[in-house]
Amino acid sequence: MEVPHNLGKKKDVIPSIIRSIDDDEVIGFDDDLKRTNVLYELKETEGTKIECESSSVQRTPSISISMPASPMETHTKRVAFKDDNTNSPNRALRTPRMSRLRDERYNSFKTWSGKLERQISTLQGKPQSEPSVITPRRENLPASRYFDALEGPELETLRSSEDIILPEDKTWPFLLRYTISSFGICLGVSSQAIMWKNLATTAPTHFLHISLKVNLVLWCISVMLFVVVALTYLLKVIFYFEAVRREYYHPVRVNFFFAPWGALLFLAIGIPSKITTNLPHFLWYILMTPIFILELKIYGQWMSGGQRRLSKVANPVNHLSVVGNFVGALLGASMGLKEGPIFFFAVGVAHYTVLFVTLYQRLPTNETLPKELHPVFFLFVAGPSVASLAWAKINGSYDNASRIAYFIAMFLYFSLAVRISFFRGFKFSLAWWAYTFPMTGAAIATIRYATEVSNIFTKSMSIILSVIATLTVFALLITTILHAFVMRDLFPNDIAIAISERKPTNDTVRKWFHRRTGSTENDIEHYLKFANSNEKTVEVPEMVKDVESQHSLP
Repeated sequence: MEVPHNLGKKKDVIPSIIRSIDDDEVIGFDDDLKRTNVLYELKETEGTKIECESSSVQRTPSISISMPASPMETHTKRVAFKDDNTNSPNRALRTPRMSRLRDERYNSFKTWSGKLERQISTLQGKPQSEPSVITPRRENLPASRYFDALEGPELETLRSSEDIILPEDKTWPFLLRYTISSFGICLGVSSQAIMWKNLATTAPTHFLHISLKVNLVLWCISVMLFVVVALTYLLKVIFYFEAVRREYYHPVRVNFFFAPWGALLFLAIGIPSKITTNLPHFLWYILMTPIFILELKIYGQWMSGGQRRLSKVANPVNHLSVVGNFVGALLGASMGLKEGPIFFFAVGVAHYTVLFVTLYQRLPTNETLPKELHPVFFLFVAGPSVASLAWAKINGSYDNASRIAYFIAMFLYFSLAVRISFFRGFKFSLAWWAYTFPMTGAAIATIRYATEVSNIFTKSMSIILSVIATLTVFALLITTILHAFVMRDLFPNDIAIAISERKPTNDTVRKWFHRRTGSTENDIEHYLKFANSNEKTVEVPEMVKDVESQHSLP
């Protein structure tokens, strides 16, 4: 409403929505700017202060928006805006604090949760940042949580209905991506040292004139490789213990905790004669103690039922928890021990039989292994191969029991080798190292068998299997180095350790839909059609179906 000065009575006119006004017409408007510009610069020239008055400062034009009165109001509202491009000398450019730009989501996996970093910043005189929000920790994640959040035979793939507590769109710190399965490299290389030691010292391959220096070189390489892998994982234990703890409670990956001790057993068996010929007995007890403790935990869970029963977690990787018994028995018998090696051999035979039957029949609860995990099928060969060597050492002769174990290993070896599809069609990963020490174990067992049954066929088999195992190990070693240091894709983000402690609620799904209303049809179907822990399919909302129908229209 406006009141013209030339009329004596009020006249109703339609107010203009936007008009230009003087800032003096609005009470309290632009007071801050006036006070700021009254005195904005002081200069000292020969002791005289020059003061710049506000009259010399150009004012910023203002705009007033007048809105018609609403039924609930009796006066006109005016909203004033001033130009955002005003350059005030006293107005400092505000930049976001660096502490807010730092991603603190990794702190929940750090051993000290970033406290050491804050103490170092304090000693350096840096201002303290706001305290980070640390994810609360449980004592352990139950196996059911891994099965609910992950899928696949090795529980490595995140379900579409789940979230992780680490950023998916960023590359995580190296130690968080470094997994316990890296010790599989040590198993493959150290087993080669044993094989070449046998090639140089046994009668069937004596005509090859292989020097023991090959065994010495391979053993030294194995030791250096084990030191590097072990020290790197030790750093992970020190700085990211939470990630290590989650690996340990993972129903499938816990089997890889046998790998470090198995690699040490291989190094002890393949030690060159130039270094020593007699190992002390206490070394065997030191190496077998952690294996025994791990077996008490895992074998007990296989029998006790629950989410960690064998029928639920059965996977070829479980052979790693069994092979250690036979390798330990072989080392103990080589040292002259009797009762200890027989004990571990008996435990290994019992649990290998149960595991073999469970994996062979493939219960309906077990998923079929994808192509990427086909190499782990060769772990079937490792158990009976080493068992034939161990029993021959315990018994003192290569009797029928050793032959039975060897023939089982050879049948499994050739039944897998003739399947060409097992060796193609999948991307390289650390799982390929599952080819190595089972192949090497089969070659060593064949060399031992050739000493008892010496003919052209057994000698040829010894050489052929040894060459195949050697080429496989060195090809994988070179490929691993290229992927680790050149392509730098050997260790992707380890999704399995970053699952949330609780299952997301249905509200999370609804919020996600509102955030992604512009998604494609495939995205909507992928994220909204999933099965929850009760194996119930979530229905797609009607509005989603409308979006799908719109995409299908020409």
